[in-house]
Amino acid sequence: QVQLVESGGGVVQAGGSLRLSCAASGRTFDNYAMDWFRQAPGKEREFVAAIRWSGGSTFFADSVKGRFTISRDNAKNTVYLHLNSLKPEDTAVYYCAAATRSSWSLGQYDYWGQGTQVTVSS
Repeated sequence: QVQLVESGGGVVQAGGSLRLSCAASGRTFDNYAMDWFRQAPGKEREFVAAIRWSGGSTFFADSVKGRFTISRDNAKNTVYLHLNSLKPEDTAVYYCAAATRSSWSLGQYDYWGQGTQVTVSS
């Protein structure tokens, strides 16, 4: 059974940092694009960051560029999202998602995690 499990969320003060992890199991994900999304209460889910198959290419939403970084450890089948200089508007449930090249080219994802809550207090 394929699973993506996020962890690392919590409550942090504005300006603080967190590291989210997305651990994949059930198969190897080194050929998958791994993306992070977030959804705040009452808002649509939005793209946050992405790292491509080899880990060489990364992409970020403008709202987090310069504050968040993304990395992957294929040996551990894990992707990390480093959240720095957090703001109250970063409060949301953060989800990771995995896509093969073909799925990604169609804007689709093959697997989703259950999410981890990040709350930033002012």
